[in-house]
Amino acid sequence: MRTKSFLLVLSGFCSSVTAFGQNATVTTKSSPGLLQLAGAGIDGQILVSANDWWGVIRAAQDLAIDFGKVTGKNLTLGNWQGSVMPGIGNYSKRTKNIRRDPDPQWGWWNGPPHPLHGGDGGPNGGPWNPRQAPPPSAPHNITAGLPSGKTTVYYTYQPTTNFINYTVGPAENFAGPTLTNNSTLKTVIIAGTIGKSDVINTLLDAQKFSELQIRGKWESYITHVIDNPFPGIDRALVIAGSDMRGTIYGLYDVSEQIGVSPWWDFADVPIKKSAGVWALEGRKTQRSPSVKYRGFFINDEQPALTNWINDNYAPGPYGAGFNHYFHARVFELSLRLKANYFWPAEWSSMFNVDDTANQPLADAYGIVMGSSHTEPMMRASNEWPTFGKQYGGNGQWAYNSNNASIEKFFRYGAQRAKPYAASSLFTMAMRGSGDTAIGLTDEQAIVVVENAVKAQIKILTEVFNGTNVTDIPQMWCLYKEVQGYYEQQGLTVPDHITLLWADDNWGNIRRLPLANETERLGGAGVYYHIDYVGDPRDYKWINTIQLEKTVEQMQLAYARLADRIWVLNVGDIKPLEIPISHFLDMAYDAPKWSYDSVPDWLNQWAALSFGAEHADGIVSVLERYGMYAARRKYELMDPSFYSVINYNEADAVLAQWQKLANDAQGIYDDLDEVYQAAFYEMILQPVLGGQVVYQIYINAAKNEQYVAQKRSSANDKAMDVLDYFKQDAKLTQRYHELLDGRWNHILDQTHLGYRGYWQQPMRNTAPPLAFVQELETSIGGNLGVGVEGNNSTVSGDDVYHDNSKNTLVLPPMDPYGPKTRWIDIFSRGMDGCQWNVTPWADYVRVSPATGFTGGDNGSDTRVFVSIDWAKAPNTTTTINMNITSSCGKKWGSYNAPMVQVPVQNVAIPGDFVGFVESDKHISIEAEHTTRNSSINNISYSTLPSHGRTLSGVTLMPVLAPSQPAGTGPVLEYDIYTFTNVSKANVTLLISPSQNQNGALRPLKYGVAFDGDVPQTIQFVGNYTGGGYPPGWLGAVADAVWGLSSSGNTTTTMHNLSKTGKHTLKVWAVEPGVVIQKIIVDLGGLRYSYLGPPESFRAGVDKVGTYDGTNFAGIAVKDVI
Repeated sequence: MRTKSFLLVLSGFCSSVTAFGQNATVTTKSSPGLLQLAGAGIDGQILVSANDWWGVIRAAQDLAIDFGKVTGKNLTLGNWQGSVMPGIGNYSKRTKNIRRDPDPQWGWWNGPPHPLHGGDGGPNGGPWNPRQAPPPSAPHNITAGLPSGKTTVYYTYQPTTNFINYTVGPAENFAGPTLTNNSTLKTVIIAGTIGKSDVINTLLDAQKFSELQIRGKWESYITHVIDNPFPGIDRALVIAGSDMRGTIYGLYDVSEQIGVSPWWDFADVPIKKSAGVWALEGRKTQRSPSVKYRGFFINDEQPALTNWINDNYAPGPYGAGFNHYFHARVFELSLRLKANYFWPAEWSSMFNVDDTANQPLADAYGIVMGSSHTEPMMRASNEWPTFGKQYGGNGQWAYNSNNASIEKFFRYGAQRAKPYAASSLFTMAMRGSGDTAIGLTDEQAIVVVENAVKAQIKILTEVFNGTNVTDIPQMWCLYKEVQGYYEQQGLTVPDHITLLWADDNWGNIRRLPLANETERLGGAGVYYHIDYVGDPRDYKWINTIQLEKTVEQMQLAYARLADRIWVLNVGDIKPLEIPISHFLDMAYDAPKWSYDSVPDWLNQWAALSFGAEHADGIVSVLERYGMYAARRKYELMDPSFYSVINYNEADAVLAQWQKLANDAQGIYDDLDEVYQAAFYEMILQPVLGGQVVYQIYINAAKNEQYVAQKRSSANDKAMDVLDYFKQDAKLTQRYHELLDGRWNHILDQTHLGYRGYWQQPMRNTAPPLAFVQELETSIGGNLGVGVEGNNSTVSGDDVYHDNSKNTLVLPPMDPYGPKTRWIDIFSRGMDGCQWNVTPWADYVRVSPATGFTGGDNGSDTRVFVSIDWAKAPNTTTTINMNITSSCGKKWGSYNAPMVQVPVQNVAIPGDFVGFVESDKHISIEAEHTTRNSSINNISYSTLPSHGRTLSGVTLMPVLAPSQPAGTGPVLEYDIYTFTNVSKANVTLLISPSQNQNGALRPLKYGVAFDGDVPQTIQFVGNYTGGGYPPGWLGAVADAVWGLSSSGNTTTTMHNLSKTGKHTLKVWAVEPGVVIQKIIVDLGGLRYSYLGPPESFRAGVDKVGTYDGTNFAGIAVKDVI
């Protein structure tokens, strides 16, 4: 029998001690009376039983080593071999008198019914039936005694020897920990599985603690300090699990509390040294997880992860070496993250073929294996093109024409998984070749997949002879066109198969269970993406996930009882560590991480990873980063989106990124050196990488603008873009060189230079750039003038203003609008010139009023225009400003330019509270209501930091019935207008959600002014088949419904011909509508990607202190 080593010796650093998301059971601070587990003077032991699960004993060894990482001295592992305790009697003779759980892997205690969400007595139990257990795996655990009085634990298996017809070879094994027999005196921790572990069962026989609260539960555990567990042991910390993973989670919970991050290996998170570890008094009972199967899918793994695998592991028989050494690391990470389910890499891997030890190792660790939505019956996509022809037939992946061969292929997958049945969840049905739709009509395809599923069920029944097929975990992913088959074409899914609903690949769940679907035996789940390859563009470079969005969508799923399976598409794992952790923590305990929980979650994550003293700063950085990165995926960026002339938008965005980068860099600089690699991997590189992408594209936009204006500095902007382009590559190089190249290739993914096509560019490419001739002067003179809100340039001609006209007009100014407007004076020639800006009225102020531009000693200058409202007349007027130059009265062949500013000294009533029109528009952040109502306990909640600029507002509870416009809870906004307009447009910017409540309850909202009849708008259209609603491509790209690219589906027209006070009313007709921003266009709205800055709020803002120059309220001069 061949033995394989599974233990990985990996270096770890040191981190802070924090319990994350769970009740504390241990501490690193000494206190009188506490049981010391490790530290000076303690030579402690974890006592287990060799007959427990191999995966439990392996996790116990991890904990023993983790104590060493923290305190400098590992704990040892002891093997309980006793069968008699004084006054207790023989365990085997007493079991018939004790009501005890059978082994949870083999059967379930027949307890009371399991009610919805929390049926196991705790806040985080799931509605699924904990007694619906998978069939058992074959026996795999063996032990071998050593002459030294020790025992080694082995997991044995028979590897497959043929990839076409199922055969197995001689037994092989994974060597587990070596335990010291009958050594109890040093014991500080006793760990094991109820009904499996002799040492735990003996304690239960002795009534040393009660397991009633977790008896028969799925993945539950108890942690409890008990007195005198065995002779010679005064006290010990007992960790007892209801099943194998329950015990494993209990062990890793202690690891995390003493400061060992789940990411100690995959993200190099250090571990802070402590003098000792003590057990806290009291008892912790961890109930069943919220979601039964929780895990992730390695996908889209080329080029980054595959290249990294090729560098670090020997090649497999058919490609990259995704072997059991790699997967041991993945499985440990999963279990430390409290996950239990795994879809292996699809693109360049065949999990069971790359290494025949892979699936046995998953079972040994306690990981439930699945296969992706497009890989049925535990067979990888690549297995069919590699081996399919050897099954006979026509070789096609087409069940309608090649069913006999494909059924053989399916049967092999079931046979190969059978020895690991307790750790198998079968993907059912089939799609077309290469993760595409079946190439038939919908009606024909439905017949094909229904027949395929009937055959698969028959195969499972035959292979698992004697097992009720409904007890074998199975799921059918309703991905893309399959959802259309089910919803609109009558596809039948057997009741015992879990319906795995999918998002739209962009984090918006397409559909969730309806009332008539919630009682299905198989239940429902969600397949969710934080990485994707496909329309409108790939996004798989770095983290772009807004955690607040994940919370909103997954809490909706949990409330709608989609809680059997949550699986996350994570790309290459790195660099998506943060959203992976967040998603899996939600899956483990959904009620704990509710809608406003992200700051608390981030704080605990940051404290565990980098120390509590840095947590607040890291929370601020990550919340802002999540918002900035999610506004538009980096791969979707180009120079056209953020306006360089309107509302100071582009400059404000750059200023936000600069402030974020400064803050992140400051934290990095303050960290001890040992923490800096992990911080760079997970935080600093994404921040600096995101910033440089924005610097590239916004400066490319300025280059385009400046070339149109014939500015000399257009060339400087082009060179800036190239410098940033190089900086992007240097940031990648820095990442790849960290820790002697530990993660080389992880950032190989291209991300710059997409051109009208969704697929990745083959090489990063800078955006198009242009240059002006530096060796000549513009025929419009050495200087040029441009103004805010206008593409025109004077003096001279361009397509934006009448030929030979020399006047530009600024957007209007009033007391309730932006504090300043701007004029740019720039070089367009070879000579420098002194210039002056002279307003015709003393209440119009300019700064600076004079300067020198061009030549060797001058630069472009932004002149800011402001109004002294105390001196301005109470009327509307237009003020001229002369611009003169030392280079002559003539500007080339043209007259000197003039700039005009409309000045509107309007006023609102002193008692008005609400939003005030300026520049013929009103912009409102949705959370800033004047009033909002509650009806029948249905009301609106704010989702902090959700969306693109501030927050989102949505209807709660999410299970509320439809709330018709005019009768349901309403958001009210008092506004004040000065412009008489009979056709005012109101646009709502709404998160890009989908019609997840089915065709009968599509997402809608209502809107009206004053006493008008509400207009009810279905802004997400109906769609059929595998497609998406009209405008979807634009909505997910923009991260909102409401812009032109998604069809302006949230714009309505209203009559506001009466000026003065109005009340804008907005109703969310359905839960799931998340409103971010509201824009009222009275005829003056100009283009911007994020919408204008929020308007003046009387009652909150003050005339003279309100800035209003940009949406972020941030100084932008330093980025001009």
